Amino acid sequence: MMSQYAKPVLLTHQRSLRLSEKLRGMPMVNLKALSNQPQRICAIDASTNSLAFSIFDNKSLEAVGKINFSGANTYEKVSDACRKTSSVFSLFQIEAVVIEHTVFINSPKTAADLALVQGGLLGGMSLTGVKTIKSINPIAWQTFIGNGRLTNEEKSVLRVSSPGKSDSWYKTKEREIRKEKTIKFVNTYYDKKTDDNDIADAVGIGHYAIRNWSKLN
Repeated sequence: MMSQYAKPVLLTHQRSLRLSEKLRGMPMVNLKALSNQPQRICAIDASTNSLAFSIFDNKSLEAVGKINFSGANTYEKVSDACRKTSSVFSLFQIEAVVIEHTVFINSPKTAADLALVQGGLLGGMSLTGVKTIKSINPIAWQTFIGNGRLTNEEKSVLRVSSPGKSDSWYKTKEREIRKEKTIKFVNTYYDKKTDDNDIADAVGIGHYAIRNWSKLN
């Protein structure tokens, strides 16, 4: 015996057709809009002398490149960075830019110079219509592609294979090993043939950004 609370719903052919018509009239849910992730993203790896970039369109790597800055001093480089960045990126319809956090730098002057240059290049990008700028901690994207800090075991192997070196030599070598790992990842995953570690870093930043947009600052 059927409960008084359980009233069966009979979906006839006519009612099914009417329901389908109503559903077709409803707006589709735009998942991209819900996440607010732009379609065209530019990831950059900047220094006081150059800007390496990678451009992703709908999560596909579209272009990579590098812009070198010139100038007799930092202020001339800032001007050159703004001018060249604006000129180059006017060729692309970039919606958003992702740049690394400025991490601890031993030299206060280098940190100040880098901040000035980054301001110049971001200003140049804004002139081309970029509306969104995000930042990322370097270790986040490096770890994401499997290139985190060397383990104690890896460090021991390095010291055994090259004994008697200074601490600064080992630290430099560790950075070189990690740069090579990033280059290998980019060339393998994206079928590239780059040997430029700055460009590889820019691709690595973008690789993380398009998969973790909501985690960016």
